[in-house]
Amino acid sequence: MKKIFIYYSLSGNGDTVSNYLKRVGFNSYSIFTYEPLPKNKILSIIVGGFKASINYKDKIEEFGIDLNKYDKIIIGSPIWNSKLSSPINSLLDKIDLTSKNVTFVLYSGSGKENKATELLKRKYNAEVINLKEPKSNNDELIKLDNL
Repeated sequence: MKKIFIYYSLSGNGDTVSNYLKRVGFNSYSIFTYEPLPKNKILSIIVGGFKASINYKDKIEEFGIDLNKYDKIIIGSPIWNSKLSSPINSLLDKIDLTSKNVTFVLYSGSGKENKATELLKRKYNAEVINLKEPKSNNDELIKLDNL
């Protein structure tokens, strides 16, 4: 079975998930934006949270992966202001997930993101796994063991 993890990471949580999934056979692809968030942590939280709250779509680098080659697609996103990150909004706008085996992995400070979870389940009929800061809580990663 061919599997891929496509994700955005600002603080390293997505990279932590990626490294974990690579060990169990996943390919990995990180999303990059043309205009990064401010380097100041407080400003990046404010700007990122605002963008997420209005469902903003950042300009991202070209996504050239043929998803038809994969049996399992995992999409990872930080949660900002109870919503998906703006780079992942852009990705979802560019790809067709119809009839795909998709799971979303969301990483946040609380580990509980009901708004984003409900939206993804409704829109994509997908499984959603919520992780609480996997970079600093490695025990959260065991939630990924059945992927």
